[in-house]
Amino acid sequence: MTVWQRVHRVVLGAPKDVNEPHAFHKLSLIAFLAWVGLGADGLSSSAYGPEETFRQLGEHVGLAVFLAAAMIATVFIISYGYSRIIEQFPSGGGGYLVASKVLGGSAGVVSGSALLVDYVLTITISIAAGADAIFSFLPAQWLSAELMVSLAGIGILTVMNLRGIKESVTTIAPIFGVFLITHAVLLLVAIGARVPALPAVTREVHSNVSGTLGALGVFATLKLVMRAYSLGGGTYTGIEAVSNGVGIMREPRVQTAKRTMLLMASSLAICASGLLLAYLLWQCRPVEGKTMNAVLLERVAGGWSIAGLHVGKAFVVIALVSEGALLFVAAQAGFVDGPRVMANMAVDSWLPHRFSALSERLTMRNGILLMGGTALAALIYTRGQVSKLVVMYAINVFVTFSMSNIAMTVFWWRRRAKDPSWARHLPAHIAAAALCLLILVVTVIQKFVEGGWLTLVITAGLIALCFAVRSHYKVVAGALTGLDAQIPAPTAHPELYPHRHDADRRELDPSGPIAVLLVGGYSGLGRHALLTLMRMFPGHFQGVVFVSVAVVDSDVFKGAEEIPALEERTRAALAEYERFATALGLPSSSAYAVGTEVAVEAEQLAVGLVQWYPKVVVVAGQIIFAEDTVWNRVLHNQTALVIQRRLQQRGVPMIVLPVELDLAASKEQSPPDVFAGARLLADVTRQTGGGMGTVAPPAVQG
Repeated sequence: MTVWQRVHRVVLGAPKDVNEPHAFHKLSLIAFLAWVGLGADGLSSSAYGPEETFRQLGEHVGLAVFLAAAMIATVFIISYGYSRIIEQFPSGGGGYLVASKVLGGSAGVVSGSALLVDYVLTITISIAAGADAIFSFLPAQWLSAELMVSLAGIGILTVMNLRGIKESVTTIAPIFGVFLITHAVLLLVAIGARVPALPAVTREVHSNVSGTLGALGVFATLKLVMRAYSLGGGTYTGIEAVSNGVGIMREPRVQTAKRTMLLMASSLAICASGLLLAYLLWQCRPVEGKTMNAVLLERVAGGWSIAGLHVGKAFVVIALVSEGALLFVAAQAGFVDGPRVMANMAVDSWLPHRFSALSERLTMRNGILLMGGTALAALIYTRGQVSKLVVMYAINVFVTFSMSNIAMTVFWWRRRAKDPSWARHLPAHIAAAALCLLILVVTVIQKFVEGGWLTLVITAGLIALCFAVRSHYKVVAGALTGLDAQIPAPTAHPELYPHRHDADRRELDPSGPIAVLLVGGYSGLGRHALLTLMRMFPGHFQGVVFVSVAVVDSDVFKGAEEIPALEERTRAALAEYERFATALGLPSSSAYAVGTEVAVEAEQLAVGLVQWYPKVVVVAGQIIFAEDTVWNRVLHNQTALVIQRRLQQRGVPMIVLPVELDLAASKEQSPPDVFAGARLLADVTRQTGGGMGTVAPPAVQG
């Protein structure tokens, strides 16, 4: 290995074998680990959501009691809605999938785009808030290093996730455990210590609420409550993560995901509402340079001592460090779910197809790198200001929340005639949709000029980009369909083929010149490549070996049972190619491999075939466009050229056949040039029968 390959192996680890029978099982997460990896996003929001709610109340802190109750109800209502999404859409995908399936592709891409921006901001705000928590007890002169620490945190998490989801989750599990223990102790002491004084506290709360009503009036009080409730919407921002990550859950997935959802909802409701009440009970007020949780910890635990030892300060430090570390851990949800949403959208052609690919470590490398890079950009742009980030974050979260629950409302309404349980589920989704829309509208109105406009512009721009990508792929698909129409199938037009029966099939002669043709699914592109090859080298090749790589991407890698199905589809496509070669009078065979990297697997297959066929030449078709633009290079890979470079380094000859697609003709819906295809086919069939074509190969038009 080269020096770079050795460094790569040390940092990211050795490749994982996708063909290993228990590969998916080893990578999937049990409920506890899923709670750590996905639930940390929700639980960590207790570090800034309740604080934002409490700050909005000002001197009217007695209203915190009602907001704590509303917080608990909201968490469980939204969680209930997403639990139903898990049941009805167990393949994962959450808000994107339910909106796409129920409301249509356009609604799905809006929800998916909002989710992607949300997950970028999940990473950014979690890291920024974590740095705030840690620097709350450090000397003030160290604050200048906060942004650099945040940037380093994103970089470390990016590398950890490139190694693998399970590896990254198990590494951060101890941090999650320390946070749970320290904050459970904090809440038990903070609330338990005030139980004897409950009558006095009740009178103070009643007096404060009465004073608020007298000073503001009923309408203004309700407006204040709605504002505090809505702007504290960051509390609920991680609830959807579990439904988006069902695909990485241990079987049985639905039960594992629902257990994870229950763990996350319960811990979030207890922690967030408990902190809000503790602020009230201990009369905490905002302090410059400190979080509200830091203020609470110092008041509750700062003076603890055991046997003369001042353990309180140590407890405060440990709790704040664990809180800051958990916020770093919460960024994990963005790295876990963001690439999965991106992959689902790529499979549906809303994003470049490369985002559905898996790396040799079976991670969605392209998505992870993009999420990490955009999170770095967002952190630098906002300078790590949590107050600005939380506004941008909450808006996109509640766009997805609202669309998901509207979609589930429509879903159950449509099923009312055939599913008697519809009446039990529908009210919960209506309530969740109403709450989410309320929070969304109030947040946009109140915070539009403070960053709300920016997140709307970014999300709208991403939606427009997705529609442009989808439009391009549709045009290319139409052009490829035109290639299919150009070459008539042997079963449809047997009169065009000299050999139409399986009995006409001949065996390959290993000593003769053989073409190894790299193909994908059975399509006009592969047939065109074969015919063009035979036309360019008339009478030279005495047979062809069709080679295909069964690519395991995010759409396939959802369970062990998917790999055999992928292999069966690959064998069926290769059998069709062999029948096509037989119809042309060519001896043929086939081979395939299963893997995540087309270039790596194709190289290994080709090198192996050289041992069987010494006079082999590898051939692949490469789509080219009339204009070589950055747009086309981003949306389409150069796999054939990559394979050619790798094989040349191994001393194996390879030819790349350019196949030009006329996208302009496809956009105009021009009929395919069937005469050009028929001429090419006629020339090749004469060639295989002993003649040689004389007509120049036509340009392929879609």
